[in-house]
Amino acid sequence: MESESNKSKQKQKLEVSDILWESVVIYFRNLNFIIFTFLTSIPLFCIMVYFEIFLQELLVETSNIVNLPHESHDDSIVFTDYDFIDYRNSYRPDLIIDRFNKDYVLKLILTGFIYMVPLYVLEFVSAIVTIALASKLHSKEKKMTLKEMVQKPFDLSKLRGSFVTSVYVLFLTTTHQLGLLFIVLNYHVYLKDSSFYLLFAVICSAAFAKVLRMYLEWSAMWNMSLVMSVLEGIYGVDALAVSAYFSRGCHRRGLFLMLIFFAWGHLLRLSCYHIGGYEQGNAIFVQVGLYCMVNPLKWVACMIYVHDCKERKLEKKADEESGKDVKNGS
Repeated sequence: MESESNKSKQKQKLEVSDILWESVVIYFRNLNFIIFTFLTSIPLFCIMVYFEIFLQELLVETSNIVNLPHESHDDSIVFTDYDFIDYRNSYRPDLIIDRFNKDYVLKLILTGFIYMVPLYVLEFVSAIVTIALASKLHSKEKKMTLKEMVQKPFDLSKLRGSFVTSVYVLFLTTTHQLGLLFIVLNYHVYLKDSSFYLLFAVICSAAFAKVLRMYLEWSAMWNMSLVMSVLEGIYGVDALAVSAYFSRGCHRRGLFLMLIFFAWGHLLRLSCYHIGGYEQGNAIFVQVGLYCMVNPLKWVACMIYVHDCKERKLEKKADEESGKDVKNGS
């Protein structure tokens, strides 16, 4: 009996690969779930295509402002000492900042607005629908019909509170992303051409790696708070506090779980950017399509991760209480 209970406890302790495998099984086990998530992802797909075109054009423009010019392969061009001095002066930090003109700022504001409002709202709707249905499929052995999914995909009474939690998550996510961007821009604008280039490169790389690690670890906790809002009706700061409690001791798993989806999204974006996807509509469609295919799996994985963290914490608490009882009894 003791060996059987140990086996059952071991089954509950899922590693990252186990979470990913179980999320794939849940997702592909029910064809209706695939169809429903596909239908709910169509609005997200459309607005994301629009967002990615704006974002990649903005990245190209930023790169042209901040980075060094491309080398010329025309041997007939001869650079004089005056040209060299002008070239060095044109990449002074104050002159680089002057190049961020009004049109660039307006485009930046528009891109930020698309990300903060329509895109995030559609991602929120897609997330709560996926979490709620995946939880039902996870807890029930029977399959759900497409009609059942359409009639009541999630509990409407929890919608407002879940949205409050998502606003907290949006704020925390955006601030950390801006922190990463701040490090990169400071390096390129102020530190790249300094005398202590190597030293600043090492410092900025270490700072970027540290902030990125914090961002990925805490992203797992923030996503956990949204899952708990959808499933258990805990909202806002309370949801963040409870998710922080249940995620103790699980930060490494959360880090690697978020790293996989983070790397997938940014690998698609960078690949599309390097081939000039914003100029080729097909490339953007492929990028966003592949992202939207994997995005539901992320939320299914987050749901499984939440259940596993809770089970681990409750098991540990039960073991501690039983150990106290045995000690007091003795």
